[in-house]
Amino acid sequence: MTETQTPIPAATLVLFRDRADGPPDLLLVERAKAMVFAGGALVFPGGRIDPGDYVLAEAIGDPRDDTAARIAAIRETLEEVGLPIGLTPVPDAATLAAVRSALHAGSSFGEALAAHGLGLDLYALVPFARWLPAHAHMRIFDTLFYLARLPVDAPEAEVDATENVRLTWSSAQGILDAADAGEAHIIFPTRRNLERLARFGDFDEAVADARRHDIRAVTPWVEQRDGVDHLCIPTDLGYPVTSEAMKSAMRG
Repeated sequence: MTETQTPIPAATLVLFRDRADGPPDLLLVERAKAMVFAGGALVFPGGRIDPGDYVLAEAIGDPRDDTAARIAAIRETLEEVGLPIGLTPVPDAATLAAVRSALHAGSSFGEALAAHGLGLDLYALVPFARWLPAHAHMRIFDTLFYLARLPVDAPEAEVDATENVRLTWSSAQGILDAADAGEAHIIFPTRRNLERLARFGDFDEAVADARRHDIRAVTPWVEQRDGVDHLCIPTDLGYPVTSEAMKSAMRG
């Protein structure tokens, strides 16, 4: 990789809302069309791991990269959709709004939490996957995916209307069907993760599957199959579909 393609550490949260009458809903946001990365696509809430996330990891005595990634996933979800995943105690609506406003105004996450007497429950997040593309785009994200369950008393999600223009709760298969009908756009990693998530009847099934598989970087590669170029991923990481013709793959 060239210097301009140095991977950017990032974290993403796959948020489950279990249903008694069907498969769980997952939360996705639609990226603004003007965004350089995945403009107009549906993605899970998340973003880059900021320097302040590493500082906060150090401050709580656990300076591992995984800790900073969990912090980033919690922070980005709060910023993008206003949900208090991994915050303890669970803040009331006014406190949540104040923390979110502080983040949007430029305060560090650590400062915003301390100002309102909040801590973090990092183990509310369960590691699910890691994706590290190697294509020729200007930006490459090294992204850790985590699973989390929506708390029963969580407020309504509310899109930030900056990087993202809307949010949607849907089953994994519902998003795949919408994409196949031309009603939504999803990039290659999102499609592969949705196909994997569509197999689970609830959050606990997804967690059990995540714990059965290694968290190893998924770096897609191009391979010719029956005379057609395919974008491929490893076959041993829990994904039911491990290749897609290049002509149909949306890469970002």
